[in-house]
Amino acid sequence: MKLKTLRQKVCALHAELPRNNLVTWTSGNISARDLDSGLVVIKPSGVLYPDLRPEMLVILDLAGRIVEGKLKPSSDTKAHLYIYRHCPEVNGIVHTHSPFATAFAAAGKPIPPVLTAICDEFGGGIPIGAYAPIGGNEIGQEVVRTLGSGPAVLLK
Repeated sequence: MKLKTLRQKVCALHAELPRNNLVTWTSGNISARDLDSGLVVIKPSGVLYPDLRPEMLVILDLAGRIVEGKLKPSSDTKAHLYIYRHCPEVNGIVHTHSPFATAFAAAGKPIPPVLTAICDEFGGGIPIGAYAPIGGNEIGQEVVRTLGSGPAVLLK
């Protein structure tokens, strides 16, 4: 996929996060890995969702070097890149702060598979991982440790 097209798709997906009450202010982010180049597109840090434009997204290599973009990449960039480096099957990451998922995470509880919708969407319950500080590899390490073969994880 062309990086321009991937930037447009990732930007459009970011617009869905606040529309669906999955984030507030500038929290959360989405990244995607280009299958052809291996480069990653991610939201810049501190940009409000309504202001986000495709050309503002930052493109990096898996080592974290900026290939394109003038803005600072998300504070979660190292975590996203860690996941991509350790999970070759993962080509997109969505980091939300939805009220219900955040409540489960704050309580230190996994989301049990009590609804058909949870099983349909996630294949079962959503596990909970330990707290990890923002800004380094730690969140990515905890996601990889907790994720297993499922598509989602909560972090305390």
